[in-house]
Amino acid sequence: MLDLINKDRIAYGLQPLQADLRLTALARLKSQDIVNNNYFDHVSPTYGTAFDMFRANNISFLRGGENLSKAGNVLVSHMRLMNSTNHRANLLTPQFTHVGIGIVDNQPSGIVVTEMFIQKP
Repeated sequence: MLDLINKDRIAYGLQPLQADLRLTALARLKSQDIVNNNYFDHVSPTYGTAFDMFRANNISFLRGGENLSKAGNVLVSHMRLMNSTNHRANLLTPQFTHVGIGIVDNQPSGIVVTEMFIQKP
């Protein structure tokens, strides 16, 4: 999925995002929380918002964002996110420098994807 994101960013003349392992861990927690607690929202009943998760884990950021998707596979998820104005805005925010991507199995319907973006200070 990171390759798909970065191909689009480069096509728009933007710098590619770097994978951040701490963000990836948080994104996986969020995706698993969505599956475990059967909700689909940017505010987790367990963790709060992405910004709450960043702060609770001492992740410094100047700006941040989050995309959520449920889809049959990674390619469909990415295409849906790129075809959504608000989600595409996160994917193509020039100031974002790092991303964490959490993909969790959600059978029988496919996968849950959480993308967490930050601009590092």
